[in-house]
Amino acid sequence: QVQLVESGGGSVQAGGSLRLSCAASGFTVSSSCMGWFRQAPGKEREGVAVIDRNNGTAIAESVRGRFTISREYSENTLYLQMNSLNPEDTAIYYCARLFAWYDCALALGRVDAWGQGTQVTVSS
Repeated sequence: QVQLVESGGGSVQAGGSLRLSCAASGFTVSSSCMGWFRQAPGKEREGVAVIDRNNGTAIAESVRGRFTISREYSENTLYLQMNSLNPEDTAIYYCARLFAWYDCALALGRVDAWGQGTQVTVSS
């Protein structure tokens, strides 16, 4: 059974930081394309960042330079470090596993497993 469980969400003031974690089970994160997506109230779910099996990454332009995606192999865990947070970053953040035909693309259509989501709220 593939399972993804996010944690680390919460409330933070603008300019602050949060680190989200995604604990995976039922598969090996190190051999997978993994990503973070987010969905703000009334908005479509959008890609934030992906990381491939070689630790190559693709970051959405809206968060590039502020967010970093990484993984810890020993714990089979995916992370999203979020710095310089803005109120516009307020959303439910979802961990995801993606299938990759030949690359690891930040695309909703590639997702084959979702976590339950964790709320991130950024206040002014």
